[in-house]
This record gives sequence, C-alpha cells and structure tokens, in this order.
Amino acid sequence: MLIVLAVSLLLTLLLEEGFALLWGLRGRRELTLVALVNCLTNPTVVLLYHTAVGLRHWSPVLAAAVLECGAVAVEWWCYRAFSEQVRRPFLFSLLANAFSYGTGCVISLFPPLSF
Repeated sequence: MLIVLAVSLLLTLLLEEGFALLWGLRGRRELTLVALVNCLTNPTVVLLYHTAVGLRHWSPVLAAAVLECGAVAVEWWCYRAFSEQVRRPFLFSLLANAFSYGTGCVISLFPPLSF
C-alpha cells in the first residue's frame, strides 16, 4: 500500500506541477502551494478510495467520483485562500484534477506500468 501511495503522489505532483506551469503559475510560492495542496489531498483520497472499495465494497466509480469531487473542493478552497496568481481557482482545481486523474486512468490501462 505504501508503494501505491508513493507512486500516486509522485505522479500527481509531476502532472499537476506541469499543469500549473502550463496554466501560467510561476514562482516558488505558487508551485509550493500546488505541491502542498496535493500532498494534503492525494494520500487522503487514495487511502479513502482503497478503504471504500476494498473493505466496504463500494462501487469504484462512485467512490472515485465522490472523492475526486471532495479533492476539487478542498483544493479550490486552498487556492482561493492562499494563491496570489490563480485567478479562477475552481476551474484550475477541476482541470488539474481531471488531467491527473485521466492520465492515471490511461496509465492503468497498460499493466506493465501499473502498480
């Protein structure tokens, strides 16, 4: 489980930091905020997902949808409260999460790359 958490967090950080750069965020403060926000939400979402699906037998689609919506909301609040550069924090949070989640789904389609 620790490997799953580590790989998920590392990929999320790489993808969402890249997304932030493409969005136009610059500077150590803003990029650190993106990293910290993802360090807050990603491990929580991954642990809750595996608990809900593995132990509680929830639908994987339902669990992912609920948890990703929660992550978007928390990240939106953090960007709105602490960012000096994110002008549309909800859209940024939504698109960054959709990008990293979608990329993770594509990666999982290729078993040799899955963890």
